[in-house]
Amino acid sequence: MKRLLLAFFFTGLLGFGAAQSAEDKPAARPNVLFIAIDDLRDWVGYLGNKQVKTPNLDKLAARGVHFTHGYCASPCCNPSRTALLTGLRPGASGVYNNGDDWRKIVPEGTVTLPLHFKNNGYYVVGAGKIYHGGLNRLSDWDDYLNERGRGNEDDPDGKARGKGKHQANEGWDGVGGIRFGPLDCDDKDMTDYQSVSYIVKKLGQPQEKPFFFACGLHKPHMPWSVPKKYYELYPLDKIELPKVLENDLDDVPPAGIAMARPNGDHAAILKSGRWKEAVQEYLATITFSDAMIGRLIEGFDKSAYKDNTIICLWSDHGWHLGEKQHWRKFALWEEATRAPYMWIVPGVTKPGGVCNRTVDYMQIYPTLCDLAGLPVPKQVEGESIRKLLEKPDAPWAKPAITTWLYNNHAIRSEDWRYIRYANGDEELYHNSMDPLEWTNLAKKPEYAKEKEELAKWLPKVNKEATGGNGKNPEKKARKAQKKAATP
Repeated sequence: MKRLLLAFFFTGLLGFGAAQSAEDKPAARPNVLFIAIDDLRDWVGYLGNKQVKTPNLDKLAARGVHFTHGYCASPCCNPSRTALLTGLRPGASGVYNNGDDWRKIVPEGTVTLPLHFKNNGYYVVGAGKIYHGGLNRLSDWDDYLNERGRGNEDDPDGKARGKGKHQANEGWDGVGGIRFGPLDCDDKDMTDYQSVSYIVKKLGQPQEKPFFFACGLHKPHMPWSVPKKYYELYPLDKIELPKVLENDLDDVPPAGIAMARPNGDHAAILKSGRWKEAVQEYLATITFSDAMIGRLIEGFDKSAYKDNTIICLWSDHGWHLGEKQHWRKFALWEEATRAPYMWIVPGVTKPGGVCNRTVDYMQIYPTLCDLAGLPVPKQVEGESIRKLLEKPDAPWAKPAITTWLYNNHAIRSEDWRYIRYANGDEELYHNSMDPLEWTNLAKKPEYAKEKEELAKWLPKVNKEATGGNGKNPEKKARKAQKKAATP
């Protein structure tokens, strides 16, 4: 009996030791597939647009949680991407426009998202447009294939870059600065095709470390020029224009009119009679981008990493196509600030998740850290939305905050949008009742409480812009805004 008891005792010790050893062994860190799309507004099928064809984005959204109210930190490529990748809002970093060199402006010691993963043992690779063009920092990456096919370990001189017309100023025309027109080339001739191929190749290789792979698609950024087969999907006589109120700017203050620039792109489009054609070209370019997403996810699904990889997909901002008599981004209304945003996280998200909470991209950095078990650098301003990925209808009281140029901000809650410009001009829209933002309520005294509550979220830090060269480009911009707003 004593021998039997001793046997049980030692067996228990061995079992406890084995269990303890298993518990002490750190779990494998998840990989990350980080997908950035340029200039894609909310015109995707899964967000309710009826005429666009985005089957791949729709299928991907159904695999996890997509956000119906995801907003950019700034409606402009460089400040949007810099905010997302540094964790610093534009007012905190001083990066407000495309010409601002974030590498010279952000506070010393700022650790970017890819560098943070690299510093924590990840193999960090990028392709295409992640940072704004020309402002990449190769030291953030272990390897990188830029938009022109240069700077990667396999082809340092870019000799294998695509030979199509995708980078040339030919094959498109357009109206003024709104450039479009089909290309006589194949998908494989496009830069985005090369970027996807590069990431798919990496996914097909054995990886000794957990990885962070970033794939940045340049389309549907202008010019809206892609292989002509995509335009054939959208017959011109079937094109539906966005709903536009002819006198929509009548209740918009001067600072807002200055951003709309009604006498610029919109006036030129109306004069040309090519509004439908421009919308057709944008739709075609979206569908090309969707096809590239399909190639990327097909390669991902064939890889060995499907079951242990986080997918985070976002577009850097939205786009106007005549709403508020405005084209492009560069404004603080719904069309310029809302964009597709989704997460697929093994073990956290469930298929078919839809989150209607209002969030912005400042949550991406801390959420990825949370999911990967990494500390959050001290400069990061956002907080993790893991609870919304686990339970999309969980409470979330924070609004989305978007900044365009110095001290101009939009605060977007689930019901309201409040805009305050640097000169004190205001706009207030009851979005749940007025989704197209046709009625500015800012001057109505009965809505003073709503303005007061939303104003509490206005950023307290608003650094003067320098552009990284000691000058203040905002002075020139403010003069231009004032001139544009003068009748």
